[in-house]
Amino acid sequence: MNSWNLSGKRALVTGGSKGIGLAAACEMAALGAELGIVARHQEEIEQALDRIGQAGGSAWAVCADVATEEGRAVLTEAVSTRWDSLHVLVNNVGMNIRKGFADYEEDEYRRVFETNLFSAMALSRALLPLLQASGRGSIINVASVAGTVDVRSGAPYGMTKAALVQMTRHLAVEWAPLGIRVNAVSPWYTRTPLAQPVLQQPERLGLILAATPLGRIAEAEEVGAAIAFLAMDKASYISGHDLVVDGAFLAKGL
Repeated sequence: MNSWNLSGKRALVTGGSKGIGLAAACEMAALGAELGIVARHQEEIEQALDRIGQAGGSAWAVCADVATEEGRAVLTEAVSTRWDSLHVLVNNVGMNIRKGFADYEEDEYRRVFETNLFSAMALSRALLPLLQASGRGSIINVASVAGTVDVRSGAPYGMTKAALVQMTRHLAVEWAPLGIRVNAVSPWYTRTPLAQPVLQQPERLGLILAATPLGRIAEAEEVGAAIAFLAMDKASYISGHDLVVDGAFLAKGL
C-alpha cells in the first residue's frame, strides 16, 4: 500500500475499446497494470491499443462479444491460457435501447440484459478461480445512477444497472472469504459514444445540466479514475460499495 499504482496487477476490462472502458484501461495501464481488453470490433480494438500505448501502457486484446455464451467462452479461454491469475476484472460492457416500456420487442430487452447484466454474472463466475488465485482479487462493476432513480433511459437499462449493484453487494459478502473485493461505480451522464445521441439533443442536455450541481457532463477519464482507484490496494478495505460519480446529481433536491 505504499504507492498509488497498479504495478504487478493483471487487469481485464470488458468493453475496453471506447468510452468508460477505454478510459479505465488507459488509466490502469498508465499506473502499471498488465492489461487485457475485450471488444466486438477489431478496428476499434486496434485504435484502443494505440490509445493505451499513448497513455504509457500496453495491453493485449480479444475480439469477442461477451453478450453471447460463445463470446464469453472465447474470452475465458484466452485469459486462462495467458494468465494463471487475475487481480482485477472490470465488468464494463454495456448498451441501451431507449423506448417506452410497452414498446420493447422481446429480443431487444433480452439483448440489454445479456449485455449489461448476464455478461457480468457469467464472467465473474467463470473467472473466479483466477481471481481467487491472485490472492487479492477485485471486481468492479460499471453500473449507473439509472439503477437508483429514473433518468428516462429506458426501464430495461435501469433494471440491469440496479441488479448489478445488488450483485456487487452480494458477492462482496459471499466472496470476501476468498480474498475478493467487489465494488460498483455508478456514473451519471458521461461523454461517451453510448450517451452521445442524448447529449446531442439541446433540450435534453439542458435538463441534464440543470439537474447536475457541478453543471457539466462527466468526462470518461473521471469515471475511469474512480475504477482505477477501486482496483488499487489503496482501496483494500473498500468492498460492497457503489461509488457514485455524478457531479452531486443524486444529492440534489429542490
